[in-house]
Amino acid sequence: MTHRITLIPGDGIGPEVVEAARRVIEATGTSVDWERQPMGAGAFSRTGRTLPAQTVESIRATRVALKGPVETPVTSGLRSTNLELRKTLDLYANVRPCRLYPGVPSVYDQVDLIVVRENTEGMYTGLEFEMGTVAVKELMRFVEDTTGRRIREDSGVSIKTISRFGSERIVRFAFEEARRRGRTKVTASHKANIMKFTDGLFLEVARSVAQDYPDIAFDDRIIDALCMQLIQAPERFDVLVMPNLYGDVAAELGAGLIGGVGVAPGAHFGGDDGVELALFEATHGTAPDLAGTNQANPLGVMLSGAMLLRHVGELDAGDRLEAAIAAVLADGTHLPGDLRAPDDDRAPAGTFQMADAVIAQL
Repeated sequence: MTHRITLIPGDGIGPEVVEAARRVIEATGTSVDWERQPMGAGAFSRTGRTLPAQTVESIRATRVALKGPVETPVTSGLRSTNLELRKTLDLYANVRPCRLYPGVPSVYDQVDLIVVRENTEGMYTGLEFEMGTVAVKELMRFVEDTTGRRIREDSGVSIKTISRFGSERIVRFAFEEARRRGRTKVTASHKANIMKFTDGLFLEVARSVAQDYPDIAFDDRIIDALCMQLIQAPERFDVLVMPNLYGDVAAELGAGLIGGVGVAPGAHFGGDDGVELALFEATHGTAPDLAGTNQANPLGVMLSGAMLLRHVGELDAGDRLEAAIAAVLADGTHLPGDLRAPDDDRAPAGTFQMADAVIAQL
């Protein structure tokens, strides 16, 4: 069977790390028909849009994409091209596995947890009001009239929204993900002790949904306490689910536990019009200083490729790819500079040298 997959190289180091991932995916023996599509600063310079309609339609048609990091030019008028894509396709669930592989420098011996982040609500709705504008002044008057509380005139304002619908679908997604991966516990994180009508609603819904999954343990943590406990003993946790901003922070913290953002794979799930869509991507930035130097670390996007293979039903290929990557990490010979221990004086491997080592393992 041949799989049609949208391929978005992106900007900066994106084309190199995505090419490395493409090579190792094909080396598993999986047949793929890649549809290359533009997105980000490069797309903007050629088409005047960071998110061309043809790219969106390609993802809708193939239902699965592999994406590199992208840049959003200030002149594009968008806050974030990534956020625009998630909003356009209703990619409401972000999954960030945080697993420590032998051979990657870390202060921990074992980390194996999954952060499930709600992608469309919370603080990242884009409902922001700039200081001094007519709109923000009207909003301030409304707040003062209805609550008696006055907001300083020199304030910008962002609106946080959490719905019952959005909370239920992300928590249910987290429990289903736990079942699918054979995990035994889901922890919801929040700030319900302070934000009673938003995070409080999220927690209420999470507790209700948990009752439908008696085979999976459930608990909750206030977000600041969770961050402390993740540093103290990450092995306590299995699957974490939380609103947008907290998930963004916790996923980066989790990446720090396992060697950095260059090690962390990621995926987004959802879909508009009732069609299931999945986008797998590098979770790091474009690192323009490294673009074209063959020095970028391709590990995160290669591991995202293993997730992609499992998603399209190529379970054996996904497992073999992850095992090959793990073997290269454990051997330690063909690793880029950011995966070297401080006392390792061996020359760092290039982007494509690491990919070739993974292919040799396959």
